[in-house]
This record gives sequence, structure tokens and C-alpha cells, in this order.
Amino acid sequence: MVDRIGNCRILGEIGSGGMAVVYKAVQEPLGRLVAIKALKPSIAVDSGFAKRFEREAHFMASLQHENILHVYDFIKERGTMYIVMEYVQGIDLYDLLEITPRLPVEVASIIALQVARALDYAHFRGIIHRDIKPANVMISHHGEVKLMDFGIARDDKLSDLTETGTGLGTPSYMSPEQILGDKLDFRSDIFSVGIVLYQMVTGRKPFVEDDARTVMQKIRLDRYTSPRKINTTVPRALERIMARCMEKMPANRYPTTQALIDDLQDFLASRVPINHNARLVMYLREVGTISDEQADEILAASAPNRVRRSASDRTLLVHNWMVQGALFAAILGGGGAIQAFSGRLAGDPDQFAAESGAPVVPQRAGYLRFVVDPWAEVYIDGQHVLTTPSAQRIALAPGRHFLRLHNPYFRGIDREVWVEEGEVQLIDETLVEEEPGHATTPAPLDPGAVPAVGADGATALPSASTTGGGPG
Repeated sequence: MVDRIGNCRILGEIGSGGMAVVYKAVQEPLGRLVAIKALKPSIAVDSGFAKRFEREAHFMASLQHENILHVYDFIKERGTMYIVMEYVQGIDLYDLLEITPRLPVEVASIIALQVARALDYAHFRGIIHRDIKPANVMISHHGEVKLMDFGIARDDKLSDLTETGTGLGTPSYMSPEQILGDKLDFRSDIFSVGIVLYQMVTGRKPFVEDDARTVMQKIRLDRYTSPRKINTTVPRALERIMARCMEKMPANRYPTTQALIDDLQDFLASRVPINHNARLVMYLREVGTISDEQADEILAASAPNRVRRSASDRTLLVHNWMVQGALFAAILGGGGAIQAFSGRLAGDPDQFAAESGAPVVPQRAGYLRFVVDPWAEVYIDGQHVLTTPSAQRIALAPGRHFLRLHNPYFRGIDREVWVEEGEVQLIDETLVEEEPGHATTPAPLDPGAVPAVGADGATALPSASTTGGGPG
């Protein structure tokens, strides 16, 4: 093993595949941990593998998104190639499914949503991934979801490396048109997302080879078993999302990746009343991927200072306790309650309702879009959700929410907004420039605000406060 690659000091080997070895390293003089993907010396630098390796580096370097693994550098030395990339401490989805083959539907949906966001960003820039599968999805210990490995991605504005080999990918996750070698567009990735989501909620792939047909024949010709027949806890709304993703004809799938995102956000809005990252952290703790101490430290870093405890919030808080376990139990003084709530995250929402004595009625989400001149960091219910300009819609539970628009060089805006079920509301604001020498930092938010999403841009927020009546 080499000691150094470029300005990076190698700490050890993380893993090895047929084409590359991945090292953990420190990039000096910055002192940051990085992962280095090294093309194996046995691969000739003028081979098709090497060309795909270099193309992966270029594609990933051009995609700066929170759900895509970041590339820092590309190095050619010692007769081979290296990609210096973000180091993520976590577990890939393939290994997670080895530990627990079936995930809770809300956990699976959060992962699918974050993958769809990464793809939407890539698709908008004309890049098709073509190899969506569990091994290419990383879940960090902080609950972040990262899409990896653009080695066979294609820019739909350019010709492919070769006319042959357009079916490259992993057969179990290919779309029908990818199997046939047809020209692909973003809808092929959507089909693959549907397969991964199906596998997460059922514990099995929708298309499996048998004595009669190969997996490729089944993807092209056969229908899959309804996920609800395998897992009766799968909601019909989620089943419909999977069905639309896995339509045989591309024209019958989602017309845009954003449309898939909208449906997943709508599905999650009333089912995950906490930060999406926090929900994934809690699940990683439940399955033993991270320790209780690690989870508590991660969650405490984003915990709210105070949570309103009025009678009208009781149902929300009880539900949050059961979902978020130790975090909220600790906040509300339940030190002894931490054990009581651990290990119950995968339960059905109806079970939570029965135990709390309050019915959980699913609500359709409402949406906010933002146009802010010149730009602003957008906070909802105390949590950062996006930075404008952005075309992203934020899904919220219907009702009252607290909005903050912050720009350090302009006067911020703090106000309440009322979100209506099923409606899209445009927030159009122009910020006034601060006087010289009065640049601001965000002041503490209203202690009565109910905590919402985190810096991951999660879009499923808590039920809005019912105190204070309706809008106006």
C-alpha cells in the first residue's frame, strides 16, 4: 500500500472491488479526512474502465449537491488514476439491508426521497446515473443520504463512450429500456428507484430469476407481486408511488423526477413529525449501526432548546417521543424514560395512536415556494430548509408555521405563515439592505416554535400548532 497520494497521507484501506481500491486518508495541509478511490494498477489507463473512472470524477465534481458524494480532486500519477472525495462515516444501503432486510416504510421513503433529490439535481443538468442500487447509496451516521458511483453515468447531451455496452448496470435494478439497449433518459433512473424502494419495504427484489425466466426477461415482461401482499403495513399511497416508478413504458412513469419528489414529500409530511435526518439516526441506533452514545450526541446537536408543552401540543409530543425516543425524552426531563422508548421506532403509526390514546389522522401536505431578492437562508419552525434561489417546494403539515428569512447583509424577515392542505403558496419577498456596520446573525427563534426540519433540507415537518386559530 502506498503511503501518500498527491497531498494526501494514507491511513488505511477501506475496501476493494474489481476495478478500484478505496483508501481512507488525510488531505494535508487542510487536515480533513478524505476517501481516495484508486484505479487498480492492473487496469490500463487507456482502457474502457479507465475512461469510465475518469468520467466518474468529472461528473461528480460537476455535481455539488448535499445528497451526492463530493469530489475534491482527480490525480494522475504512478501510471494510474485517483479520485479524492468526501469521506462519509456510515453504512451503505446494501449492508444495511443485509442487517435488516425490511425497513420501516417511513425510513425507506426518506432514503428514496433523498436519492430522488440527488437524481433530480443530476437530471436537470442532463446526467443520467444508470446504476441506481443499494450499494451506491450511503447513509451517514448523521442521517445524511449520499448517492455514489457515477462511473457509468451518461450526459444525455453527449454520445456515450461506445455504441456497445449501453446496457451497463446491475441487471436486477435495470429498466426495461436499459436491458434492451435503447437510448435512456431520466425515467430509467426513476424505474431503478422504484425497485430499490420496493426492496426496502418488502425485503426482496420485485424481479428475481427462476427456472423459467432470467431477471432481465422478468423486468421486461412480468408483473411483480404487490408489495402489500408481502408487507401488509405498506400504505396504499406508497404502493402507488412504486407502481408509477416501475411502469414498463417510460411514458407511464413520473413525467419529471420532481414529480416523484413531490409525491414522496406528500406521503411523508404527516408520517414523520421530526427532522428526516434524525429519523434515520434513530433507526441506525435501533439496528446497532451506531451506539446509543453516538446517536445521543448527534441528535443533541440539533435538539431544540425548549419545546412547548401546552395541552394542544400533547398529541404531537407523545408521537414524537415514541418516534424520536431518547432525544425528546431527555429534553422533557424523562431521563428514566430513555430505556422505555428505545427499540420502538419501527412500529406502525396506528400502534402509536392506540398507545397514546389519540388518533393519528394522515393529512395532505401543503407547500411553500420562495422567491427572495437578493437571496436568503430560509428557516421554518427553527430549522434551516434551503437557501434561495431554489425551485424546491417545501412540504408542510397544514396549519401555522414560523418563517424566518435571513441574509447577514440585509434586514431579515420573521413572520407566521398559514399553510393550507394541498395548496402551493408563493413567498415573494424583497429584503432591505442593512445599514453599514450592522450585519446580522440569526437571533434565537421564538421559543414557542415547534421544531421542524434540519440542515438536510428535509421537507416533512411536524404537525402545525393548533393554538391561536387560523390565518389572520
